[in-house]
Amino acid sequence: MRVEFRLTMPGVASWNDKWTGAGRNYYVIRHLSKKTIDFLSLPSRWHHRWDDGWCACVSGRIIPKGERLKKSDGFYGYEWMVDNIVRHNQTEAPAKTEEQQAIAQQAPCQN
Repeated sequence: MRVEFRLTMPGVASWNDKWTGAGRNYYVIRHLSKKTIDFLSLPSRWHHRWDDGWCACVSGRIIPKGERLKKSDGFYGYEWMVDNIVRHNQTEAPAKTEEQQAIAQQAPCQN
């Protein structure tokens, strides 16, 4: 099945509170098995928080048969998040340190 992963940046920590990629069409399509789709509980959202205040949101959904999407602007270099979502159902590989676990357990970003 075709799955769309869409990137937004709801947590912006820039000097002007703007993301230069805002308003662009950032998505990637992956062809996933039903087993993987069930594992991810689609549709769903995942948040990735950096300790500098930035936060990304990746939403995933099954693309209905026959639906055509507008041209993608890519994924802004964050394809690794989708790779980790598909493998681990989270944006990062499982946390190794207590500090990484604490950051991962923070509240999700606001949209």
